[in-house]
Amino acid sequence: MRTAIARAEAARGTTSPNPAVGAVVLDRSGAVVGTGATQPPGGPHAEVGALAEAGERARGGTAVVTLEPCAHHGRTPPCTGALLAAGVARVVYAVDDPHDLAAGGAEVLRAAGVRVEGGLLAEEVRRGPLRAWLHTVATGRPHVTWKYAATLDGRVAAADGTSRWISSPESRAEVHELRGKVDAVVAGLGTVHADDPALTARDAGGTPRARQPLRVVVGLGDIPAGAKVADGSAETLHLRTHDPAEVLAALGARGVVDVLLEGGPTLAGAFAAAGLLDRVLAHLAPSLLGAGAQALGDAGVSTITGAHRLRVEGVTMSGPDVRVSAVPVRD
Repeated sequence: MRTAIARAEAARGTTSPNPAVGAVVLDRSGAVVGTGATQPPGGPHAEVGALAEAGERARGGTAVVTLEPCAHHGRTPPCTGALLAAGVARVVYAVDDPHDLAAGGAEVLRAAGVRVEGGLLAEEVRRGPLRAWLHTVATGRPHVTWKYAATLDGRVAAADGTSRWISSPESRAEVHELRGKVDAVVAGLGTVHADDPALTARDAGGTPRARQPLRVVVGLGDIPAGAKVADGSAETLHLRTHDPAEVLAALGARGVVDVLLEGGPTLAGAFAAAGLLDRVLAHLAPSLLGAGAQALGDAGVSTITGAHRLRVEGVTMSGPDVRVSAVPVRD
């Protein structure tokens, strides 16, 4: 299953609005004979790719999939049909498919005599490659991760406005990796004026990756002439609004599922105030500034009882920085 999860992670950013799914096929002896991942919309699903690689060796074997195989005919035929045609004897999957159209694959397979088991490493998959897609199916809007880098006293820039670099090279490399996996990166017009970010995904040498997220600039004014976000190296969408709900509605209409919110404090505060932050990813550098811009602007909180409460999912080191992942505590 962890091999299937890795294949799904590698496909993130290329499959929306479909889920990034990974699959592994084992032969009768338990040897891996095929792996696959969801292809871009209209292309084969993960199971189909893994079965094609396995060929006749799949007969009597086991398919391991991160999501319950689909049972409906959309742009492609149902995966349940492919599994049955291949003669797979057993299917193990992680997460039940919550989508009304696609659910029920497990029962279809069981009715045909296939042994089916669900729930293997389900939480790992829910928090990993399927996090954003499951959220979008449940809520009808894109999933939003707010990412920021700050000092231990919460500053994202010094008093003179300088901010390069607060975070370590390791943290910045992680951010580029994350940009390469999301559908869209969002920044406010103020950040574009102040920092002139490129909002692209680049490798360790600074070379742009082959696949780039949609760059989204939010604000009523014009994007400055010569701004990096207008350099043509990746698609840029300018949304002339300050309303986070309008931003997500526009992105959802384009099939965007996974959004990375990168700044600045005013825009992040607006998303927090609207209850539209689904994950907070902080890279905290071991330094103090004492003055300068704070990470979060007005988030609609006037008293401690109104604080936006979070549950910490994980704390890891990123070079010298502390990386904290947290999600809102919602009723």
